[in-house]
Amino acid sequence: MMKHLVESEKAAENAGPTYRNVLAKDAGLLRPPPGVESCWDVFRNSVEKYPDSPMLGRRRVVDDGKAGEYVWMTYKEVYDVVMKLAASISKSGISKGESCGIYGANCPEWIISMEACNALGVSCVPLYDSLGAGAVEFIVCHAEIQIAFVEERKIAELLKTCHATSKYLKTIISFGGVTNDQKEESKNHGMSIFSWEEFLIMGGDHHFDLPEKKKSDICTIMYTSGTTGDPKGVMISNESLLVNITGADCVTRSIGEPFDHDDVYMSYLPLAHIFDRIFEELFISHGSKIGFWRGDVKLLVDDIAALKPTVFCAVPRVLDRIYSGLTGKISSGGILKKALFNIAYKLKLDSMRKGIKHEKAAPFFDKLVFSKVKERLGGKLRFIVSGGAPLSVAVEEFLRVVTCASVVQGYGLTETGAASFVAIPNDFSMVGTVGPPVQHLDARLESVPEMGYDALSSIPRGEVCVKGSVLFSGYYKREDLTQEVMIDGWFHTDDDYMPNTMYNTGDVGEWQPNGSLKIIDRKKNIFKLSQGEYVAVENLENVYGVLQEIDSIWIYGNSFESFLVAVINPNQQVLEHWAEQNGISGSLSELCENSRAKEYILSELTKIAKEKKLKGYEFIRAVHLDPLPFDMERDLITPTYKKKRPQLLKHYQGTIDALYKMAK
Repeated sequence: MMKHLVESEKAAENAGPTYRNVLAKDAGLLRPPPGVESCWDVFRNSVEKYPDSPMLGRRRVVDDGKAGEYVWMTYKEVYDVVMKLAASISKSGISKGESCGIYGANCPEWIISMEACNALGVSCVPLYDSLGAGAVEFIVCHAEIQIAFVEERKIAELLKTCHATSKYLKTIISFGGVTNDQKEESKNHGMSIFSWEEFLIMGGDHHFDLPEKKKSDICTIMYTSGTTGDPKGVMISNESLLVNITGADCVTRSIGEPFDHDDVYMSYLPLAHIFDRIFEELFISHGSKIGFWRGDVKLLVDDIAALKPTVFCAVPRVLDRIYSGLTGKISSGGILKKALFNIAYKLKLDSMRKGIKHEKAAPFFDKLVFSKVKERLGGKLRFIVSGGAPLSVAVEEFLRVVTCASVVQGYGLTETGAASFVAIPNDFSMVGTVGPPVQHLDARLESVPEMGYDALSSIPRGEVCVKGSVLFSGYYKREDLTQEVMIDGWFHTDDDYMPNTMYNTGDVGEWQPNGSLKIIDRKKNIFKLSQGEYVAVENLENVYGVLQEIDSIWIYGNSFESFLVAVINPNQQVLEHWAEQNGISGSLSELCENSRAKEYILSELTKIAKEKKLKGYEFIRAVHLDPLPFDMERDLITPTYKKKRPQLLKHYQGTIDALYKMAK
């Protein structure tokens, strides 16, 4: 039996045993408080318990246009605005069970609109901030959205879809103001548009009764961005969200990092994604503070310093940038500073590997060396959660040492309610894994024979499958897709519907002796080279991606070629420093075209490939350097920074062809 797990069901044909967290026997931990039937009840209870506590904050703009301190609305103040908004929604004819869209970046108005939907039993349907008009048009029509709350700068984008969406969409409410031109255009399409303040007073003295809400009601429909095809509407019930909130509390208590009323959370990951939504609901349940960033990734560290969060959720791409920035500063420091850092790092790392908690591993060096990193992140950070994609071992290990905070990886999907697996902070054997399954679900691996993964072998490997009340209620209007991923109550970790492909999609995991799960592959991110060798491309990107010279890397190969090529977004600071040392001048764009710069990056790739003992066919033979980062505007990544591989290939097809021609 593996540590942290108990076997609840024996192995079946092509499937390993069903495992459950050892703490799952204490089912009382997973019961929401009495009388809590919906997410609205969670918010209402916090308002009653913490009426005067700060809830939602944004940075004040001072006279010189710069951002000042955070300004807060209390739980009671937020509740009062929510009820005004609910009255106006009710007066506009929207009732329980219908859909309401929310389109924009995270801000207080986003949460207020969400809570108004929760109050009325209306399904909140997030429209991704960066999906573009095509997907927004699809979601509005598919979900038959009649009313939408929209960030000011997104109104023009939404109005572009009116030729198709006006069949359903009748009312638009801006998070701020609206222009006369926007009012005229909306009127021409048979729609009404209101500023935030106009809509708030529209309800007036309108009398309405809050409907009874049940755990089985659909609270939100989250459309997954996906990497191919149209978005899928994941229906999430009140019960799923409540179990996830209660289960997350159970997890944090069991690992010694319980969340409470004094916590401060930085809201910057998209609220339209389940990862951030669950965490914000969790902190609302504790009456905690939620501060919003200004929407600019370049200003994120400044916002963190001003907010002083205690908990920080991130995707690996953000943590990779923090890692690159810190290691770059260390490398450019003086000899004495580098020597001191290396001594402190080694001593603390060795202590943590022996099982000593991070706060006791090297307290002297925490104050002398690592406190500078902690201050850059606000000074109060105690818990960092990484999700959305695998975090490399090198980055996780580094952050566990230098941030003076607990750092863990988690794993989950929209369909499974965010964190289905969470690592244990002070167990260093879990570095590079996503930990054991959480207490409120069952998990097992299913064999993938065509890829050589056997769930019944001595080292069990296979597709990750989960079961429990946390699961989604199905794909909206797509029962066919629901049946493809739900088999005998088990959800198969499908991330996309990919017709006409060699393999089904899904995440491949490997059970570790300590009961944690390591995500080792994705069934869809495998391809065969011409010599017959299979390449797990995501693993390679994690290996190469730790280089400080690289901000992001996309590796490509196919069955007609015998070697790999890559498109790389180089780190500007590192590349310019190399160029200066080698007597090369020019802009970043010019450096990316420089043949010596390409040779330099390729040599660094080869060096780490040899260091990590990669196989010959896993070496990269040619590279293209792109100064423009992979972005959502060109549809190259999802809002959670996952690479859209078909779109990347389409965008860089000419470049890929040239690389293969040049390298032969």
